[in-house]
Amino acid sequence: MTRSLFDAFWRAAAYCLHPKVIALSLAPLLIVGGAAMLLGYFFWEPAVDAVRASLDEWALLSTVFRWLTSIGGDSFRSVVAPLLIVALAVPIFVVASLVVVAAVMTPAVVRLVAARRFAGLEQRHGAGFWQSLAWSLACTAAALVAMVASIPLWFIPPLVLVVPPLIWGWLSYRVFAFDVLATHASRDERRALIAAHRWPLLGMGVVTGYLGAAPSLLWAVSALALVFAPILIVVSIWLYTLVFAFSALWFAHYLLAALRDLRGAEGVGATPPTLEPPSPRLPPPAPPQGIAA
Repeated sequence: MTRSLFDAFWRAAAYCLHPKVIALSLAPLLIVGGAAMLLGYFFWEPAVDAVRASLDEWALLSTVFRWLTSIGGDSFRSVVAPLLIVALAVPIFVVASLVVVAAVMTPAVVRLVAARRFAGLEQRHGAGFWQSLAWSLACTAAALVAMVASIPLWFIPPLVLVVPPLIWGWLSYRVFAFDVLATHASRDERRALIAAHRWPLLGMGVVTGYLGAAPSLLWAVSALALVFAPILIVVSIWLYTLVFAFSALWFAHYLLAALRDLRGAEGVGATPPTLEPPSPRLPPPAPPQGIAA
């Protein structure tokens, strides 16, 4: 199983360089990134002003801001409002990128992997497009609830490095495992594979969660990055799209191979139907013997 994980990992990394995959990654970027640019163009300055005015109305924060001014911390005060907007906007756009990649890009990626590696794998259509979309939205809502509920744990240094990637990993595992198997596996096959490979799939999702933390480094470089926040949000969406595209490829290579092995094992281990043996032919009845006088 470990060998299958690494084999699928390197195959997914190689497929990320495929021209079709690169072209497909532009669709989520255009959809989500375009929405981010429009929202930033029309609402960035009003949002910053509104958040700054709301912060000034809080007595506790106004005391903190006056203290910062007295010690020369005006620069920090000026970045609080943009930082809060970015902190609220980026997770929303990340979730939107995941849903768009799952709905738009994953089916095309699965078709590409299946055509190149699993051409003979039968499509049993265990789930349709709307069922996959509903599943993605339900899992996303559950992950967002868990993320909000876990915010107090983020202030504990070790847990902040574990809890968010674990939640994102669970979300990636649930969404991509379902979507990858939707076309080729039946409902029973999908449930059996997800149950049998639950821990490897969760591990793949957690790795995806940690890879998804890389675009956040754009905001850790400097507070000056907030000046270019609308542009950096679009760049972050593109990086998240690439991470999710790699994840979709990784899940596709791993689960389609597991589905092929499952059907192969069923074919080898299946007991052929037994034919009822023919009934033995009875000897003809003996002719009646005469009755002696």
